[in-house]
Amino acid sequence: MTSVNVTELRQHLPEYLKQVQRGEEVVITLHGKTIARIVPDRQENAREAALNRLKSLQGTVICGDILAPLDEAWAGDADNL
Repeated sequence: MTSVNVTELRQHLPEYLKQVQRGEEVVITLHGKTIARIVPDRQENAREAALNRLKSLQGTVICGDILAPLDEAWAGDADNL
């Protein structure tokens, strides 16, 4: 965690934003008192969240072609005759 006063932050903002991108927190002070914090965004975007859900399902489901014809005759109506 880096602590920086407002004047220093204004002069070197891109450098501090790079620190935040690397996962570090930057504390902003004014007259020695903390007034704000810049923290990395930990929220996943929608695409990353969907990919993570798919990865968690990997190996637990069976994928196949549901449109291909079956070798078996349909017997779903046999019990309704």
